[in-house]
Amino acid sequence: MDTGLVIQYVVIALAVLASAGVVMKKQFPGATRRLRIAMALPLLREGRPAWLRGIGRVVAPAGMAQGGGASRSDACGGCSNCD
Repeated sequence: MDTGLVIQYVVIALAVLASAGVVMKKQFPGATRRLRIAMALPLLREGRPAWLRGIGRVVAPAGMAQGGGASRSDACGGCSNCD
């Protein structure tokens, strides 16, 4: 297979993944948050290397990596229409 064609397929795959991520975040914020928590928890455990824990902090939703609880806006998806 030609190198140019492989690069083209990789770029298209990255664009599709980014698009799916944006749609998931906008349409399913609760599921996205649970997925991020499920991916981050194994990375944030004690005894993991510092670089792995750093990746876990990036993946974790806001407030989780610092050990804080979820605020009202985080729990419902953050639309700011609670009041």
